[in-house]
Amino acid sequence: MKTIKNQNKNGRPKKAEADKKKYKLTLKMETKEYFSFKAKVHLSGLCQSEYIRLCIEKSEVKQRLSPEHLGYIRQLSGMANNINQIAKRANAAGYLETHKEYRNVIEQIDNIVKYIME
Repeated sequence: MKTIKNQNKNGRPKKAEADKKKYKLTLKMETKEYFSFKAKVHLSGLCQSEYIRLCIEKSEVKQRLSPEHLGYIRQLSGMANNINQIAKRANAAGYLETHKEYRNVIEQIDNIVKYIME
């Protein structure tokens, strides 16, 4: 008589722990949002869960401005105000007197913009 050693060899292989869907989210929506969501899911031909997973995977979230960047924006706003004052003086007194001040402000603006772009 023969005995079968590995009875469970056939069938679906076990998923790795990282591949299992073990987290559940709850979401509240307004009626308008809900029916808009249902319509989009219907048009996509996917189930709700798969549609949401694809939305999360394909979406791109823009980072909020950091306090440091907000400070730079305030500095740029102040410099824009300075440029307006320089332009007013240049029109009243003549361009040659305000040329040096204008160049300093432009250099400061360039430095801030370069730093933000890095």
